Amino acid sequence: MTGDISPLPDRPAPERLRASHEDRDRVIELLRVAAGDGRLTAEELDERIEIAFSARTYGELALLTADLPVVGQPVAALAASPSAKNVVRIDCRSGNARRDGRWVVPRRIEVRVTSGGVKLDFTQAVFEQRALEIDAEVRSGSLRLITRPGVVVDADDVVVRSGNVRVKAPWGSDVRPELTVTISGKVGSGTIVARPPRRTFWQWLTRRPLRYAITR
Repeated sequence: MTGDISPLPDRPAPERLRASHEDRDRVIELLRVAAGDGRLTAEELDERIEIAFSARTYGELALLTADLPVVGQPVAALAASPSAKNVVRIDCRSGNARRDGRWVVPRRIEVRVTSGGVKLDFTQAVFEQRALEIDAEVRSGSLRLITRPGVVVDADDVVVRSGNVRVKAPWGSDVRPELTVTISGKVGSGTIVARPPRRTFWQWLTRRPLRYAITR
C-alpha cells in the first residue's frame, strides 16, 4: 500500500527565527551602551527600545543594531588594532595568567598549566580570523575560556587522564559562528572549562542582560 508523503517544511532562514526574552534584553543593553557613547539620541533610544520589546524575530532585532559597531570593537579601534600573532605561549607554573578586555586573538595558543589557572576571556576580544587552535597541557589547576555568542569551542580531541572537560554554549547552534576554537592536548589532573560569563547577583535579581556582543 502506498500513499502520498508530505514533504517536511523547510527550516526558516536565521533572521526569521523567533527571538527570546534574553535576545531582546541583549539588544536593549547594546542600545543603551550605544546611547551612553553618544551614538544614539534619547529619542532614538526610546524608539528602538519600544520596537525591541515587541520584536518577534532575530531579523527585527538585527535591524535595530545594524548601524552600530559591535560592543567592545568600535570601528576606529579596529582600524588601529595590531595584527594577530601566529603563536602565543602561556606557561603557568603557579598563580594565575589571563587574557581579557580588548585583546587580539592569535592563530594559535600553547598553554602549559602546572599549578594555578589560565583564563582566556573572549567577551571583548578582537578576531582577525575565524579559527583558533589551542594546544593545552593541564597537569594541575585549570584552563578557563569565557565565551560569547558566536564563539564555538570544540574540545573533543582533549585526552583526559584525571579531571574533567566541560563546554557550555546556552545560545544553541542558530547563532552564526565568529570564531571556532579547537582545543587539543591532555588533562593530567585539573579542568578545562568553556562557558559564558556568569551573572552577578544584582544582574540576576534585576534581569539585567550580560554585556557581550550580539552576532548579527
